[in-house]
Amino acid sequence: MPIFTIQHITKYQYDRPVKESVNEIKIYPYADAQQEILQHDILITGNPDVHLSFDYWNNKKGSFNLLPPHRELVIDSRLKIRTTDWVTKSIPGNFPESLPTEVEQNMQLLSLSTPTPILAENEIQRYAKALYHSDKQVAMIIKDCCEFIYNQFTYIKGITTIESSVDEILEKKAGVCQDFAHVMLEILRRMGIPARYVSGYICPNKNGMRGEGATHAWVEAYIPSYGWLGVDPTNNVVVTQHHVKLAVGRDFTDCSPVKGTFKGPAQQSLSVYVSVGYEDGARFEELNDVHMEKQNTPVPAIIIDTFAGQQQ
Repeated sequence: MPIFTIQHITKYQYDRPVKESVNEIKIYPYADAQQEILQHDILITGNPDVHLSFDYWNNKKGSFNLLPPHRELVIDSRLKIRTTDWVTKSIPGNFPESLPTEVEQNMQLLSLSTPTPILAENEIQRYAKALYHSDKQVAMIIKDCCEFIYNQFTYIKGITTIESSVDEILEKKAGVCQDFAHVMLEILRRMGIPARYVSGYICPNKNGMRGEGATHAWVEAYIPSYGWLGVDPTNNVVVTQHHVKLAVGRDFTDCSPVKGTFKGPAQQSLSVYVSVGYEDGARFEELNDVHMEKQNTPVPAIIIDTFAGQQQ
């Protein structure tokens, strides 16, 4: 059972003082039998009180206010965690007809199996029809969908943003882990398979993986009588003990590591640093300067929403 040390620093900088910064963080490991938190410290500029609660998807979240004027906000998460294999029980040979009854009786499953309308509906329906067969086991459909996205979409950093839509990703046929996960979610949902977005980290692996040493995203799909099967379309693998899960939801907006608002007419910049250390001393680091919309305004104060950067 490997032990990882993970440091995740989110830094906002402003060109002039801002105030009344109200923030929500989801950088706490998800409550799961496959993850054991050995130590977790979070350091925040100004040392504000952090109110802890759980959201609709059972994600642990922290809320805090930084009221005095400030030109920088740093959230520094330092985590030591032990993981085990995610797949610990045999996957039953369920077929798609077993899904509707369970879905209809569970509001969360119903929400997670409801597609988001897109312009390229014909294209994504074509993908879903090619991958779906009523005589194919649910687990195999999920794995085939994962492999399809891995083979048909190119992993390229910098051509999409945090706000890129599924339509844009389908047009480019490229992106990063966040984009791959969003496309896979929509294909599975059009087959009636509940699927949820997962945010977290992908830790060092001797074979190397895309997104290693950075914030990462993948998909969990629901299988009756089994539960959630995690698959990573960016790497075409069933998730392993090298994946550390932070949050789940319908899409990235439910899982954003940091989001909030501040009051003031300032321009802001955002950088995200992630360092993942393995027991043998190997360490993977990544620093991303995140493009954000900048705003100039003559009014004396304005409330501006802020989101943490795109997952790789």
